[in-house]
Amino acid sequence: MVIMDLRIFTEPQQGADYDTLLSVARAAEELEFDAFFRSDHYLAMGDATGLPGPTDAWITLAGLARDTSRIRLGTLVTAATFRLPGPLAIQIAQVDQMSNGRVELGLGSGWFAAEHAAYGIPFPDNRFGLLEEQLAIITGLWETKPGARFDFEGTHYQLTDSPALPKPVQDPVPVIIGGNGKVRTPRLAARYAAEFNMPFASIADSAAQFDRVRAAVRAAGRTDELIYSNALVACVGRTDAEVARRAAAIGREVDELRTNGLAGSPAEVVDKIAQYREIGASRIYLQILDLADLDHLELIAAEVQSQL
Repeated sequence: MVIMDLRIFTEPQQGADYDTLLSVARAAEELEFDAFFRSDHYLAMGDATGLPGPTDAWITLAGLARDTSRIRLGTLVTAATFRLPGPLAIQIAQVDQMSNGRVELGLGSGWFAAEHAAYGIPFPDNRFGLLEEQLAIITGLWETKPGARFDFEGTHYQLTDSPALPKPVQDPVPVIIGGNGKVRTPRLAARYAAEFNMPFASIADSAAQFDRVRAAVRAAGRTDELIYSNALVACVGRTDAEVARRAAAIGREVDELRTNGLAGSPAEVVDKIAQYREIGASRIYLQILDLADLDHLELIAAEVQSQL
């Protein structure tokens, strides 16, 4: 049977300071979840006020690198529009050193135009081109041997005579690529990714996209296997009333969560995770939206994680 890792995935732009994120990360570590991940956004979505304000993803992970000891740490996903690839490679390598090799990089093209406007971040049309060049540069910098130099001549970025330092502890840092794109996304995953992630997708849509990525992997002549994963909102309760209370706390309807996420009793959630396992997923990112409800994590650890 495929081992199924459960990871905790948070959305701090909806309203969370560092101390709140630290409490969730430490709880996830103590409860033996595989990883703590966070989104990389600067603006709240929907009706949330976002108070007390956004936190930066990589500054957060740097803090958690020192304030935790075992759990893996990463982004789902960092936007290529937010940071230049050279400084981003330095930041991630440094956080990997600070965590003794526990960092993973989810990297995407960026999509939320309003947050770019709110914080003065350029939002170009050809964001996929930025993503492709950033992947080449970041992995190229890390792969360059000490003492050698790295050069890159692209449409969006040019690097000349880079010492390609510092190096991360991991060789390589796992890269996560995801999304619904039918051609370019699978191609990039086949070339650069250790893991392919489908965010908030049905079993059928996930299966179809996993097959596209597998085909791209074969076409690239790649021999090692990718990890296939899903990100899904979690809303678990021992009773219907507890499920309804947790759904209300995040402004969602129970029936919608059952359809589009992992919602219901522990047994229901275990059964649905098994359906994702059958299409090849071996990792689930549980989107936890109520970060004050640490009892939710305890329930999932005790009655869902223990059954996988």
